[in-house]
Amino acid sequence: MLTKRTLNRTLLKRQHLLERTTMPALGMVEHLVGLQAQDTLPPYVALWARLDGFEPEHLTRLLESRRASRILLMRGTIHLVSAEDCLGMRPLLQETLEKLMRSTSFVGHCADIPPSQLAAEARRVLGPEPMNVRMLGTALAERFPGHEPGHLANTVRLRLPLVQAPPRGLWKRGGGPSYVHAGDWHGRAPEPCDAEELVRRYLRAFGPATAADLTAWSGMVGTRAVLDRMRDELVEHTDENRRPLLDLPGLPVADPDEPAPVRLLGKYDNLWLSHADRTRMAEPEKRQRWMGRNGGTGNTVFVDGMLEGTWRQVGGHVEVDLWRRLTRTERVELDAEVARLEDFLAR
Repeated sequence: MLTKRTLNRTLLKRQHLLERTTMPALGMVEHLVGLQAQDTLPPYVALWARLDGFEPEHLTRLLESRRASRILLMRGTIHLVSAEDCLGMRPLLQETLEKLMRSTSFVGHCADIPPSQLAAEARRVLGPEPMNVRMLGTALAERFPGHEPGHLANTVRLRLPLVQAPPRGLWKRGGGPSYVHAGDWHGRAPEPCDAEELVRRYLRAFGPATAADLTAWSGMVGTRAVLDRMRDELVEHTDENRRPLLDLPGLPVADPDEPAPVRLLGKYDNLWLSHADRTRMAEPEKRQRWMGRNGGTGNTVFVDGMLEGTWRQVGGHVEVDLWRRLTRTERVELDAEVARLEDFLAR
């Protein structure tokens, strides 16, 4: 039986948040199975918090060289992933995305257009060079009169694997999203990756986890069938509520007494968004405080492994809003991490 604190420390260990590592940036992006990238800054902060010696240009160069890209993936949000994962994960999750977005206004607006026809016309419109949303919507509206251009463009973004091309996502050089087909951008056609290997990767980065956790992270259709096929290779723990926790044999389970340093993370770091039960990282009332009325109020502060506040950049400084009194040792750690982050953000 694994306690909540044991699960907390194990997750932090597998996320490389107990101690920074010298892993290459692309290796960390792949280990974490992508970085949440709704905004430009969070992927940079995510790597800064985990990698020793990480510089912003390391990630910018990955995007410019097309070894990494930004694309709609898990939970219907933009993730920054390696080129390999872009081409493999998007087709695997396509059915999930369509199910997730079925009730959106833009998809409903285009319900009278056969999906295959809309996708085919979009492929004719899209070329090897990125096209911004306005241009894409205008071109599609010429082919489908009476439909709102923005809704057409957003529906296509769901139907097709469209990469957000640079300068979107570059360090301090971002711009509005422009789209290009992933196959054109990365030089080969997308093909679904192996679902069982994706489960293994999830467990290496986020386990031990329940089947519900895996579904909450991926939304992958047919999760239960995939886990049934893997039954003989998985080991099983239980949590304090006697729920079965799945894992790969041989993966480390952390000492619950291992110290967890203060960490400053982005607004939507996958660390604490990748489980159905998120209490291993955040007390419910504090998660609700972060949520506010609009689904997320700021970048996050973790103290002793738990969500304990938010931070924001004001000019050249980082301002912290804490939700509990810190010990003297915790305060020293926080001040040092804030100074380190201010130096990073100034680059």
